[in-house]
Amino acid sequence: MLDALPLPAGSIRRFGGWIAFGMVLAVAIAVGAVMRVPQMVGTAVGESIGEAGFAVKRVEIKGLDRMQRLPVYAVVLDQDSMAMPLVDLDETRDRLLRFGWIKEARVSRRLPDTLVVDIVERQPTAIWQHEQKLTLIDNEGVMLEQVKLEAMPDLPLVIGRAANRQAGRLALLIDAAPALKPMLAGATWVGGRRWDLRFQSGEVLALPEGQIAAQKALVHFARMDQAAQLLGRGLVRFDMRVPGKFIVRVSREPGSVVPLIDPATNPGSPDPATTI
Repeated sequence: MLDALPLPAGSIRRFGGWIAFGMVLAVAIAVGAVMRVPQMVGTAVGESIGEAGFAVKRVEIKGLDRMQRLPVYAVVLDQDSMAMPLVDLDETRDRLLRFGWIKEARVSRRLPDTLVVDIVERQPTAIWQHEQKLTLIDNEGVMLEQVKLEAMPDLPLVIGRAANRQAGRLALLIDAAPALKPMLAGATWVGGRRWDLRFQSGEVLALPEGQIAAQKALVHFARMDQAAQLLGRGLVRFDMRVPGKFIVRVSREPGSVVPLIDPATNPGSPDPATTI
């Protein structure tokens, strides 16, 4: 068969030898990969670089304000090897993001011996009361840390099951009526459908279901409060759940006085009458 081919027999034999060598080399590479030889070589090289002075000796943390630094140091320094080339930056970042306070993190090397950690913290916007616990949350409802009753920050209190998940919508709702924002003491997420707002003067405002309907009602209430000063007059509850109606409940305590609310101060209402 070799004599029948147009090439010299010696060339064909050399060509076959190269093919056999390539097959053996491929098998060797495959076996080495299975046995993690490349990883072992890479680790050895990385350790050698670390011994040459490129090892982690310092950690520089930026952007940390409210969260304590010690847990961050503990995560960053918990490495299989302190050699700079072998530090797993992505895995370190993923572990940092497990902290509630940390919204975003970036870990980078600064040769020869420093790891730089840039952190973006979450901003607390409310306190969530649930199952007799007080928890600081941000506008996405992420739980940041437990709050003690005697050391509560000056933030709105949101109450109810899954109320923390509605914190962002509540913030948008309050932003629609900025004049009422300083007067707000807290909010209760009722039945997983709507909000009851509680003001610092003690009154409760029942808003309708739906973000748009609740926003319109709150803006309308802010206009009425500006015109007639509804808050701080001894009233107990305002109910705006029924479209076109504004229901006011007064205290049942003896000696309570029903304040006069002029219907003319209820601009834009479909029903100018006020129910008391």
